[in-house]
Amino acid sequence: MWKPHAPPPQRISKSPDPESQQDGVRRVAQIVKLKPEFVDKYKEVHASVWPEVLQQIKVCNIEDYSIFHDPGTGILFATFKYVGIDFEGDMERMREDAKVREWWAMTDGFQESVVPGAKDSESGSPPWWKGLEEVFYLA
Repeated sequence: MWKPHAPPPQRISKSPDPESQQDGVRRVAQIVKLKPEFVDKYKEVHASVWPEVLQQIKVCNIEDYSIFHDPGTGILFATFKYVGIDFEGDMERMREDAKVREWWAMTDGFQESVVPGAKDSESGSPPWWKGLEEVFYLA
């Protein structure tokens, strides 16, 4: 019979409201659809993301950023932790960066937004990537 090697976690909870961050961290999950003809190109550009874009991500208080691809549906699933105190301000700072806008112009062309009325990443509203509700979290 299996026996745990450590005591069980102390807390299992539904995630907090995104506006009230727990421990100063906001977890974000988003989806967008990758056009099938651009799968290889998308992976290629993400294998060597421009240093200026990586730096701006860090400057805007984003950490632990991953993008996953489901080849069956074409969905890209992104997740990251926001560790700043002004999410909207940092996302605006991201949009203001010329190199980030150039990156988005390229990568948006590989994608289809699932958000009705979305035009591109730069516009911001409605968002290009669809935000997802966190329904479970275990620290």
